[in-house]
Amino acid sequence: MKILTEDVLGMWQLFTLQNDHGMEVEILNYGGVITKIKTPNKNGEVENVVLGYKDIQDYETNPFYLGSVIGRVAGRIQDAEFEWNGIKYQLEQNDGTNNLHSGSNGYHRQVWETETFQGDSEVGVVLSYLSRDGESGFPGDVHVRMTYTLTNENKLILDYQATSEKDTPLTLTNHTYFNLSGNLKETIHDHHVQLPSSQFVELDHSLIPTGKIVDVAENSTFDFRQGRRIRQGIERGSEQNKIVGNGYDHYFIFDTNEDKKVLVEDRNSGRSLTVETTQPGMVMYTGNKLLEGTELNERKSTKHLGICFETQGSPASLHHSNLPNIMVKAGERYKHQTTFTFHPLISPSK
Repeated sequence: MKILTEDVLGMWQLFTLQNDHGMEVEILNYGGVITKIKTPNKNGEVENVVLGYKDIQDYETNPFYLGSVIGRVAGRIQDAEFEWNGIKYQLEQNDGTNNLHSGSNGYHRQVWETETFQGDSEVGVVLSYLSRDGESGFPGDVHVRMTYTLTNENKLILDYQATSEKDTPLTLTNHTYFNLSGNLKETIHDHHVQLPSSQFVELDHSLIPTGKIVDVAENSTFDFRQGRRIRQGIERGSEQNKIVGNGYDHYFIFDTNEDKKVLVEDRNSGRSLTVETTQPGMVMYTGNKLLEGTELNERKSTKHLGICFETQGSPASLHHSNLPNIMVKAGERYKHQTTFTFHPLISPSK
């Protein structure tokens, strides 16, 4: 196990976590960004499996939120406002009339304080940030602690912890775009995804949740319980697939009687990814709005080049009480974990 540190662009630091089995993770203290994850394919060739900018300075603007920690609230807040205890809070309108990922000054635009740790079977970095009362329009000082741990079992563990001095909405996630083909050789059309969800949240044409929880029809493009290729939702999807730009940008609610475990496979590379979380659901986003031509590490960006698994509560719960809640009371401890495990392909994709 090894950790390397490099100073880049003034106050920015780049941390490289390495385990004993060829896996490597690069993390930037600006925005808590995962810039690279390198894992072996079926032939043992180590390649990058996430989207990252070729020029590290592009993370300063990062319009696609590549690899970033998102907070205080991940996702879209309708009309960029919410009400709590009789007080209306106005947020930045940075996505039409709505608020996306907490505005232009969210956690993805902050320089985090850091400390590293290293043991016989794990290595990691702890990121800390004090989000002040009123920052981005949200109430309360929030003390945030984000820990990235790489183990010798090829697990990348993300631990989110926070406390607030006032009641505040809080749901953190990571916005890494995965592409298991390796070095972005292919789009994610043929990635095979299985997830334990019988329900998703309907979106309107502004990509705002309507509050309606939809039961997935068996064998429909939203039925991932037995697994299906992303291609099916992109190329012959329903109206809900079409309104997001052909693909997915939806909140899936995990079935309560199932393990919260998502399985992702790329048969050509022989890579498999398991996503496990303590969160009640996740947004699966298939890069429908990735612009053409941005310089990434291995090639220029294109639509559907990566897939995000944004484990979180639902920001729509601020307007619809039937969705997983994100309000955290003053003094209450916010604590969640998401684990990404990389391993050889277990079974052929269907």
